[in-house]
Parts: sequence; structure tokens; C-alpha cells
Amino acid sequence: MMDVAGILVKADRGQRLSEQEAFALVDCSDLTALSERAAALRDRGHGARMTFSRKVFIPLTQLCRDACHYCTFAQPPRRGRNAYLSPDEVLAIARAGRDAGCREALFTLGDKPELRYRVAAEELARLGHDTTISYLAAMASRVLQETGLLPHLNAGVMSPADLSCLREVSVSQGLMLETGSDRLSQRGGPHFGSPDKLPAVRLAMLRAAGEASIPFTTGLLIGIGETRRERVEALLQLRALHDRYSHLQEIIIQNFRAKAGTRMADNPDPDLSELIWTIAVARLLFGPDMHIQAPPNLQDGSLASIIAAGIDDWGGVSPVTPDHVNPERPWPAVDALARQTAECGKVLVDRLAAYPAYVLEKDRWIDRKLHAHVLRVMDSEGLAREDDWRTGVPGASPAPAPASVGPKPGFLTSVLSRATKGLELDEDDIVTLFRSRGESFREVCRSADALRTEAVGNKVSYIVTRNINYTNICSYACKFCAFSKGKLSDNLRGRPYDLDLAEIVRRCREAWQRGATEVCLQGGIHPHYTGETYLSVCRAIKEAVPDLHIHAFSPLEVWNGAATLGMSVPDFLRALKNAGLGSLPGTAAEVLDDEVRAIICPDKLTTMQWLEVIQAAHHVGLRTTSTIMFGHVDSPRHWARHLLRLRAQQARTGGITEFVPLPFVAMEAPIYLKGLSRPGPTYREAILMHAVARLALHRMIPNIQASWVKMGPDGAQACLNAGANDLGGTLMNESITRAAGAAHGEEMAPEAMEKLIRAAGRTPWQRTTFYEVAPLLRTSSSFAAAPLTAPINTPIPRRGRDAPGQVPLDQVMDDGRPPA
Repeated sequence: MMDVAGILVKADRGQRLSEQEAFALVDCSDLTALSERAAALRDRGHGARMTFSRKVFIPLTQLCRDACHYCTFAQPPRRGRNAYLSPDEVLAIARAGRDAGCREALFTLGDKPELRYRVAAEELARLGHDTTISYLAAMASRVLQETGLLPHLNAGVMSPADLSCLREVSVSQGLMLETGSDRLSQRGGPHFGSPDKLPAVRLAMLRAAGEASIPFTTGLLIGIGETRRERVEALLQLRALHDRYSHLQEIIIQNFRAKAGTRMADNPDPDLSELIWTIAVARLLFGPDMHIQAPPNLQDGSLASIIAAGIDDWGGVSPVTPDHVNPERPWPAVDALARQTAECGKVLVDRLAAYPAYVLEKDRWIDRKLHAHVLRVMDSEGLAREDDWRTGVPGASPAPAPASVGPKPGFLTSVLSRATKGLELDEDDIVTLFRSRGESFREVCRSADALRTEAVGNKVSYIVTRNINYTNICSYACKFCAFSKGKLSDNLRGRPYDLDLAEIVRRCREAWQRGATEVCLQGGIHPHYTGETYLSVCRAIKEAVPDLHIHAFSPLEVWNGAATLGMSVPDFLRALKNAGLGSLPGTAAEVLDDEVRAIICPDKLTTMQWLEVIQAAHHVGLRTTSTIMFGHVDSPRHWARHLLRLRAQQARTGGITEFVPLPFVAMEAPIYLKGLSRPGPTYREAILMHAVARLALHRMIPNIQASWVKMGPDGAQACLNAGANDLGGTLMNESITRAAGAAHGEEMAPEAMEKLIRAAGRTPWQRTTFYEVAPLLRTSSSFAAAPLTAPINTPIPRRGRDAPGQVPLDQVMDDGRPPA
């Protein structure tokens, strides 16, 4: 006999158990030891998370050609009752689910009823379909298109052609193996008379699903007459399939519940110990990464024991529809399930019908026609978005989750302790912080806020500045940008324009009269601009308003300006400084990871080129800000790399004054309109970017800025309680964010700035670019300033015939572009 203790130690080390070792667990009676090892493996793979899918159940048909002896879902035809839900009935259920916050539409139905019942075939014909699968595909497509719910299909045993057909309208599919025992299909067994329940038939379909790259759900139904050994055999068969295809996204361990009116009504339900044993063994066989699920409505006050046995998922829970397979067992309320999960040290997290690993590798696992639908409802980790918050959209910010929901404080103690001591966090540490939810999220925000108090005190700064975006004509085609105008962007907001020097100078004079200490200038990469253009702008402003600080030109503009003059970047920066440039905005950074840049801005500066410009600026005595534009195709790991690269740059040169998180504004962005990105970060992610930046950049970059334009007033206040200490500029004019669809306003006057800061319980102060106190005369001029004169954006005609005598946009863009 094999040593079970040794087998458990091997499993705990993450080593794969052999078949012989798996069968040795059949006689293991030490459920505590099994559960402890299984739970440790689960924690290694999934941490404190316990996922579930908020779904609506759509029973397309309850007719079935099989006759399982424990089932009440399958019903024979009844006079006066349709064999299938009508399209209107399907959509009514789906819309109710959508309105209740569901993200998944689970279609449940019997196996091929048209092969057994003439009424089913006749009704399908009236609906315009030959088969149940054809009708299912049509209904799944309509639900997807008309409600946005992601279909998950449990359609019974299907052919490879059926699987491929349904793959085009669903993000995942499922088929319970139930058992690997042929014995249960013999006369007297629960599956006698059910041809689709033969293990070989089901395993063949699971294999076909793997060959078709379909994220698939399967599992066991325990307590229907199988032995422990037969359960192990079934789990090993599933493991072998997953080893080959990697397509089994979860293993469900479901316990039989006897139902009145069935042949097995008097069969005893399996003991809780059998459920715990099977869950634990499944975890030991599949390892830390597999998702092991047990439905919460089939347990009686034993959720803690189920969690302790090694599950990491509760499956689908519906706030709208009953469990049609177990209608006598109501779903727990989500809030109650969250509380019970939290009491076990876990945080309940919404997922999608497809698990994150499959969502994040959607090119392989999900049909391309579904990508836009998935991106619309996913967060940066491939889980379900927690809220409908959108960057730049007015309205109340989401309320925080109840304090009781989440793992107990201290889960992040090690990482937070090192951060508050100023020790450098590594990439995995920062990713861990970005993954925080529930009470861990609040713990990260509290730690960041305490660190902010230690680093910069309780004052919140802002600057009176004017944004001038001198042209929106750009030869680049960044996929996230709705501001720039080129030959292919007529559909985006605003007409193409190019300011002349007189208008730029006029705006600078007006800003000075209104108390500004700074003007911030950035624009598109106009094909006719050269480095001399940028030098001329600086000279003109300095001549007109000599004391106004010029904060201007992104690293991309600097790189291109230098190239047009045949100068090195350092030499061009020196020339700009001599012409009056005071500092550089650290924009055009987007995400400092070339994996992301290759998608959103493939022809733009690389990560290293951006850092080279910043480093050169610091070396010639020009300080810079730093930014990140996040929430599109990026992930927490990309964000972590970005922060680490900024920290390393600051350690080398020390010239970064502040870090500014810029949540992606998606509404008018080309990449979002084409269905190729997420709709921006979630509210939690946006707040966390500020908090994690404070922790990761501690003792390197002292100032963390919250963008009121992106976050809105409520969101900006929340950021001030999560590590931020600056609200940026009053702006006077804001063009880039508004072009992308944001609507929080073009100016926040000093009076409004200070009111917002005081409402957060902090003390406001007006600063200069370099975080010095603004001169008293500037401050006094900024309050009760005169209204702005309407800015004049000198329009450029799109075509030669639009305005004779002017160079039209089509000719401007045909002139080529500066070398990058």
C-alpha cells in the first residue's frame, strides 16, 4: 500500500500525482489532511479569490431524448405548452438578467428532442430550423447582439460541426461527464435508456471541444451509484484530455439531490464527507491552477467546509431565474454569499462565462466576432467589470463595496510593509497590489494615504495653467486617439485646425491676466512642423509674456522636432531651453511596455526612445512630469513594468516632478469604436492606479496627481484619499480628453478647486510647475478672473475645393511625415 502522507506531501509541492497515487487516495479517510493540502494548492493558484458568474438561466427546451432516472428538468410534451421558448420569451429573460447586472446567459436544454418527439421537430420547422442546435445558435446570437450577455451553452452531446457552429455565438460551452462508469448505463442504473450519457460518447465530445479550442466546463455528479474509485477514474480521464488540449476551464463537483417524482426519489443524498473528499481529490489531481467548482445552492450550511476542501468558484448564481435543474434549491443571495465567503477569508469576485485565462488569450479561444462583446464587459484581469463607470462621464461614482466583503486585513502585509519603508517593490509585488479587491483594496488605499501623509502632509496642490493644443493635425495614427486629425479621421470630433503664433500668444497673455503661472502646450505631429516651429513658439511666448512658465512638447514632439533639424535630441532640448522652454510634460508615454505599444501606437516612440528623451531632458536641466494612459488592452503586469521603469529613470536622473495617471477615455477612441479595446478602466482600477503609484514610487516621485477631467470631482476626491496629493491644473481649455468623449468640463476655477479639496478634508494651496508656492500676485489674480474669450481654432479645409487659397488637409497629409 502506498504512503498517503507521502502522496499529500508530493501534491503540496506542486508535483503531479501518478494514476497509482491517485487511486491510493480512494481509501484515505483523513479528510482534514486532504482538505488542508487541497486548500493550500488552491491558495497557491488563486489566492483569496472566490469567483462566481452572475448569470441568467434560459431553458430553451425541457424536452430531451434521454431518460436519466434522477432528473426533473427533462419533461415530456404537454398539451398547450410549447416545446421551445419563443424568441420573445428568450429575449425577455435575457433582458431581465441584463437589467439585474448579469453578464452571462446560460442556455440549458435537453439532448436532441427532435429525434424523439415529433412535436419538437414540427415546432422547430415553424421556427424556421431543422435542429435544436440551429435554433439555439440563432437565439444565442440574438441574446448576444441585443443584450450584450455572453452566452454559455449546455446543449448536450454534439458533433464537431455543431460545436464549431455554436463556437461562433458563445464564449464557452459545457457538458458534465457526470461519471466515467459504463456500469451506470446498464439496466437498473441511473443512465439506462440515456444514449447521450455513455461515458465514451461524452469523452469523445469533450475531445472534439478541445480540438476546436472551446473553453469548456465539465465535472462529476457524485452520489448516483458510483464508487470513489470510479470518480478517480473519471477525473483522470478529464485530466488526460486537459493535458492535451488545455480547454477544461473548470471541474464541477456536484452532489446528487434526490427529487420527488423520479425513480431515484428514495436514494440517499451523498454525505458531506463524500463531497469534501471528491473536491479535495480533484484539486490534488488537477493542481493549483484549475478552477474547481461546487454549486452553493446544493449545500446545507456547509459552505465553509466546501471552501476549506479546495474550491475556488461557486459557479453560476442568478438574481433572476431559478436553478432549473434543481428548482427546489434556491440560489443564495449574492450579498449573503459574499458575506459567508468573506468569513472564510475569501473575496467574492464576478467572472465572465469564460474564465480569465481564456478571455486574456481570446485570439486562441474565442471567435473573433465575439471579441468586442467580451472586451466591453471585462476588466484588466479578464474578470467581469464590477461597475458601469466610464472615464470622463458625469455621474455619481460607484459606491464602495461593504466593508465586510473581502479577506481580512493583513493579506498584503508583507508587500505593504516593504512599500512603506521605501523598499523597491518587484513586478510581482506591484501586480499583487493591482489585483486587490474587497477589504484588500481598502487596505491598499489606506496604506497609500498614510504614506502620502508621511511624504507630503495634508495639503493638496493645484496649478493655474492654460492648455493650448495648437494643432490637431497629426501624421501618426495612434489607435486610442480621438483628438488628432488625418485623412482617415473625419468621423471623429472637431474640425482640423492649426493655430498661428498670434493666437497662441493671445491665449498666453489672457492666461497670464487670469493668474496663470504656466502654459501647457502640446499638439499633433503636423507634417509641416519642424523643430523650428517649436522653437518659434517658445520665443514668441517668452517675448510676449516673459514670466510665464512654458511647459510644453511631449517626448514624441521633441524626437520628431530634433529629427527634422538633423539634431540630436539633447542638442535640440538645449535649443528649446535657450528659446524659453521651462519643462516637458511626460505624455506620449501611454504604457511603457512595447507589447502594449505595438497594439495601440505601433509607429510611435518605443519605450526606450521615450525614456531616452526624458533622460536627455533631465541631463540638460529640464524637469518633466510622467504619465500613464491605461485601461485599454493593457494589464496589471504592464502597469507594474511601467511604474518600475519610471522609478528606475527617476533613480538615474531625478528630474520627474509628478506622476499623473490618465484613465483611458474610450467613447470616441478608434480602437474602442472598432471593438478592439476595453471601455477604459473600472473605477476600482482607476483608484488603485493612484494608490499603487504612491506605494511603488515612494521616496522617488513625491507627487501623485489626480486628473479631475478624467476622474470627475467625486473620483478625484476618492483619489485624494488613496495617495494623491495634487489636482493638476485649472486648464482653462481642455481639448484632448473632450475629443475622446469626456464631459467633465474645460476649466475648474481656483474657487472650485479649493472647494473640492476642502470637501475632502484637506488644505488647498496654489503651486507653480515645480511645486513652489505661487506668488501672491498670481494667486490673487486667479480668483474671480474674467471670463475667457472664446478661443479661435484656425480651421483647415479638408479638401482643396472647400476653401480656395488654403492648403487643404488632404494635401498636408500627402506631404509625408517626419522620420521617427
